[in-house]
Amino acid sequence: MNLLFLGPPGSGKGTQAKVVCEDLGILHLSTGDLLRDSVRQGTELGGKARKYMEAGELVPDELIVGMIEEKMTGGELDNGYILDGFPRTVPQAEALKAMLTKNNSRLDMAVLIDVPDEEVVARLSKRAEIEGRADDADESIVRNRLDVYKKQTQPIIDFYRKESILEAVPGTGTIDEITARILSVIKE
Repeated sequence: MNLLFLGPPGSGKGTQAKVVCEDLGILHLSTGDLLRDSVRQGTELGGKARKYMEAGELVPDELIVGMIEEKMTGGELDNGYILDGFPRTVPQAEALKAMLTKNNSRLDMAVLIDVPDEEVVARLSKRAEIEGRADDADESIVRNRLDVYKKQTQPIIDFYRKESILEAVPGTGTIDEITARILSVIKE
């Protein structure tokens, strides 16, 4: 099963992806991890990405899609995966779809972990305390990130809704409750 997890910052995408991947026996493909791994392994695409990362710039979409394609053609994604953190824009979603089509693959489902803004603010404030993350400590910064997320991600939600693969799951409650909802939707 090939899945994509969507949701605002602090929705638990990464946490849920790890748990669900373990349950389903599939690979968790976090874009950040993918970039760091490619750079560490010294792949050609990793070398190109390093230049952008060291300059503090966003890594171009085609490099990220290329890294996902490397994993796919290398057989690492044969048993399925969850994409976490990519795509974030419609052009990224379109590039991903084109690459998957080229490789005779597809996304089976895009799971939206839906969390109300106030819950996100509370979660990120707690994460700031626990992990010492300054970017999560300032409520105005968190609210700005939510605004950016909504502007960028709403079109992606609509994109996957039109593809008829979007499933929204309430992202409130305990980690186990949310996991149970996600697994229920996936296994239906």
